[in-house]
Amino acid sequence: MKSDLEAALVKTDWTPAPSDQGAKATKKLLVKSFGCQMNVYDAARMADVLAPEGFSETAAPEDADLVILNTCHIREKASEKVFSELGRLRRLKEERRAEGKDLRIAVAGCVAQAEGGEILRKQRAVDIVVGPQSYHRLPELVRLAADGPVIDTDFPVEDKFNHLTPPSEDRIRTRGLTAFLTVQEGCDKFCSFCVVPYTRGAEASRDVERIVAEAEALTRAGVREITLLGQNVNAFHGRGESNEVWSLARLIERLSEIDGLARLRYTTSHPNDMTDDLIRAHGEAAKLMPFLHLPVQSGSDRILAAMNRKHRAEDYLRLVEKIRAARPDIALSSDFIVGFPGETDEDFEATLALIRAVDFASTFYFKYSPRPGTPGAEREDHVAEEVKAERLARLGEKVEAQRQAFNRALVGRTVDVLFEKPGRRPGQIAGKSPYLQAVQADGPDSMIGDVAAVEIVECGSNSLFGRLTEEAR
Repeated sequence: MKSDLEAALVKTDWTPAPSDQGAKATKKLLVKSFGCQMNVYDAARMADVLAPEGFSETAAPEDADLVILNTCHIREKASEKVFSELGRLRRLKEERRAEGKDLRIAVAGCVAQAEGGEILRKQRAVDIVVGPQSYHRLPELVRLAADGPVIDTDFPVEDKFNHLTPPSEDRIRTRGLTAFLTVQEGCDKFCSFCVVPYTRGAEASRDVERIVAEAEALTRAGVREITLLGQNVNAFHGRGESNEVWSLARLIERLSEIDGLARLRYTTSHPNDMTDDLIRAHGEAAKLMPFLHLPVQSGSDRILAAMNRKHRAEDYLRLVEKIRAARPDIALSSDFIVGFPGETDEDFEATLALIRAVDFASTFYFKYSPRPGTPGAEREDHVAEEVKAERLARLGEKVEAQRQAFNRALVGRTVDVLFEKPGRRPGQIAGKSPYLQAVQADGPDSMIGDVAAVEIVECGSNSLFGRLTEEAR
């Protein structure tokens, strides 16, 4: 399954936004983003920064003058997918050249950061390699690439967010009623399985003023729900107007004041940074949705120590109790890695015990994938692939049963739904519950953008079906 910020097995594209340049837009841009929500956010900002250069977006590689692969390095298969995609683009580039046309290829994101020079060596069709901290320099890199391949994987002194082109209201509207907003990047935790500290750098938080301004611009353009993003988002420590340090809870309180903004979410969190004020915010901030992604990775204290998680299973369980005391209707999701080096049957059973104790609404789970340069990859006690596969299947069966039980428990209840688009059939509209479940209900398209009360009457395998209450019609 795809994780909140750690999955990297799924490619995410969005509907191309209209050009802000009108007749000046003579070049076509395609951005393919692999992996996490932050990459989706970054991909949109890459398109924004290239729009003043005359690039308008396309969904067809055959039409593109510039293709950017925005990559993720968390999982081995994600890196493999990137090189497979580069092979297809190389052939397309050769076809375009035979027609007397040009195609530039750029690799951005975490694979670019980790394997910059190796990418240019392995795939000579690549023109640009740019790390996640330098994509604000894309216009300059595109110009330099006319003279040969260029690479920029430095960690610049300047804050890239201060150099990005804000999107127009038309572009924001095209991207939908929900939006991601990065507030924090990087991680100082150095979990032994993870490359994020090496590809995204140390924890850094954006200034509150800039975050609020971006959120207000999104809301003015019609965005109704914002998800605050960070590799370790609850470690947010941005500076306010008087240079004081704000917590994530205080930021949520400030964003809740924005008129027109209906919902707030945040992801991904570390258990050690779930502060008391953030826990209280879940009980006090009406716009903060009662759904929390809180990765634990394992239920074994021995494996948690080997992962350098710096918390025990019991710490996690006590934290869950505190969160549920503050917000009784909250639902939890988590991440689990099975088959970390040295994991025994007893360690795995401890993970299953934690899953039973918490009763998650949804869970994301993976076989351990060694990433070069991380301490976990250097261990000699790796678990056999067939053992990993068997444990993954067992864990998956358990958490899928929990997910389906959570969904079934909503039948007969009334929940608020943010309607985002037309439904699967005429006369139907579709949206999301507070718990991120897809909900279908009969209703007019004029309700798209509204939050309305829906009585859930049926539960499908991946969707809920309901009817508008009398008050909502």
